[in-house]
Amino acid sequence: MSQQVARTARTPSTGEIAEHGRKWIEYAGRAGYLTKGVVYLLIGGMAAAAGWGAGGRTTDSEGAISELAQQPFGTFLLWLVTIGLLGYCVWRIVEAITDPDGKGTDAKGIATRIGYVISGIAYGMLAWTVSPATGSPAGGGGGGSGQTQDTVGWLLSVPGGKWVLGAIGLAVAGFGLYQIYQGAADKFMDKYNAGGMSETQRKVAKYSGRLGLIARGITFGIIGFFLVLAARTLDPNKVKGTGEALDVLARQPYGQWILFAVGIGLFCYGIFCFVQARYSTFRVGRLPAGSPV
Repeated sequence: MSQQVARTARTPSTGEIAEHGRKWIEYAGRAGYLTKGVVYLLIGGMAAAAGWGAGGRTTDSEGAISELAQQPFGTFLLWLVTIGLLGYCVWRIVEAITDPDGKGTDAKGIATRIGYVISGIAYGMLAWTVSPATGSPAGGGGGGSGQTQDTVGWLLSVPGGKWVLGAIGLAVAGFGLYQIYQGAADKFMDKYNAGGMSETQRKVAKYSGRLGLIARGITFGIIGFFLVLAARTLDPNKVKGTGEALDVLARQPYGQWILFAVGIGLFCYGIFCFVQARYSTFRVGRLPAGSPV
């Protein structure tokens, strides 16, 4: 009997192992977009409530996640968020390496793929920060940029640091403008599996993406502007996080209405992330030789 089992046992082929690995990367990406969506629903919802005068507040990703930590089963929710953020980190880095969308190796393509890596690292660091294994966020203040200001202060203290910071600020602001363009021109719809969507679902995807990307682009534009200002004035206190960028909007003429509108847009971006989790095509290209997937 054991000999028969031995004869029928089969070692999975390299192709099967690779396909299994690609499936897990897809699961990681979908979980990541779901988690990112939850975070932006909280950021946008609280900002919109603050603009409406309904008791909300402006905050960043860490502050939004801290709201989850204060709910029943908060530690369990934090573990789910940590896993989701790590999944997004994995997907972004794999996306940069395998280039499934054919961004290429010209200057624009390399810049885009570097952006994927930076995004992945940023969300990986956020996962580390909020994980119950390393200490969950406490309080969740409005801007949460103290650590960022310390990093900027160090960067400004090294030779050439202000130029590096200025370049980063311009890149962040440029990314914000690009997101506004993507939203206004509906440049995101080709990433969906539109054949599996109803007409209503396509409309939800289109308008949540349009409003969400424009609102997120505005926020990134403000963050980039203040990074450039910090480089120009050599003052790390000029740096703004997401929550503080929203505060800047609230201090403008008709600021509460602007904050409400951008908050609704960021809430829509959360919905847009849910649509991505469900309908995006997670193609994984060829990984370097020796990769487990």
